[in-house]
Amino acid sequence: MQDLNIALIGGGFMGKAHSLAYAALPMYFWPAPARPVRKVLVDVTEELAATAADRYGWERHATSWQDVVNDPDIDVVDIATPNHLHADIAIAAAEAGKHIICEKPLAPNAGDAKRMLDAVERAGVVSAVAFNYRRTPAVALAKKYIDEGAIGTILNFRGTYLQDWSADPDSPLSWRFQKKIAGSGAVGDIGSHVVDLARYLVGEIAEVNSVVSTFIHERPLQASGFDALGAATKSDGPRGAVDVDDEAMTLVKFRDGAVGSIEATRNAWGRNNFITFEIHGTEGSIFFNYENRDELQVAFKNDPADRRGFRTVYTGPNTPYGEHLWPIPALGIGYGETKIIEAYEFVKAIAEGGSVRPDFADGYQTALVDEAILESGQIGQWVQVPLHERAGG
Repeated sequence: MQDLNIALIGGGFMGKAHSLAYAALPMYFWPAPARPVRKVLVDVTEELAATAADRYGWERHATSWQDVVNDPDIDVVDIATPNHLHADIAIAAAEAGKHIICEKPLAPNAGDAKRMLDAVERAGVVSAVAFNYRRTPAVALAKKYIDEGAIGTILNFRGTYLQDWSADPDSPLSWRFQKKIAGSGAVGDIGSHVVDLARYLVGEIAEVNSVVSTFIHERPLQASGFDALGAATKSDGPRGAVDVDDEAMTLVKFRDGAVGSIEATRNAWGRNNFITFEIHGTEGSIFFNYENRDELQVAFKNDPADRRGFRTVYTGPNTPYGEHLWPIPALGIGYGETKIIEAYEFVKAIAEGGSVRPDFADGYQTALVDEAILESGQIGQWVQVPLHERAGG
């Protein structure tokens, strides 16, 4: 079995998720297409890098990503840093001939995302962007139903991503609230996931008409470099400005004629990780709620009138990815499994000399949608979304 030596840049929350995925991949998908070797973990200080490498099972640690991406022993660069670092690391890694997986959003803006796409296309390396929610088996099952024509021609998509981790104005000023680092707020951080799901399930978005809001304009400065996310504490200390969006609501028109809406907010008390979509077609409907991620709700036009309505399908061995997970339906799919499946698809593409979706072209197209949403929120009008013509059609 081929070994793939991985360099992970970033040892925080996403570094933990990616480390778990690489360790567990052969346990779930056996024989594995290749064996991910956790070779080196990079973080900003010696202490952070050493602690994360020890905790997550990496062979060694480093503090210079520049040295690591140019190491001839490294096959894959995994980027799990704040958004503003993605482009420089990815472009350098591509120029060094490394395959690359990058956390979402691909970049803080579409311009940087395009530079990243151009770099991987020039280098001919495998690229992937980590929109892991499309790897949820129930979402893959929805895609299967759609591709089979089970719900007919799609008419409408409604998607949400609602969270409350930053609804408290005393939660600290994470980098996610700073435009110079994140690029945008709820739009890029969580709205991009819904855009990816919409593109995956329905197709390309042609136009958007948005309302974009910022409700909390300043937050307490963090006491350390560790990103505390929603750990609110009462503080009379200094506060810093929030210059990104807290919420976006947008109408969408798809290129194939469907219509819909997308909402993303981090100010929805009681909603923890509420990712939903409902899709209506000429022959039926599909509903999914990530907080019940083993379930897909389906309804079909041709059901008898006295039985018509939504039914629950539980994912398991007979649904996408199920044969590699657990032996009976509804045993429980978690966030970790979505990252394991994501790692499997990426590693498989490298081992077989193929490609994987979503790739950097998908990440760039999603960035174009995100920027159109933000622009529409500023001018209060419909904004057209440019369409990137993927290399090779």
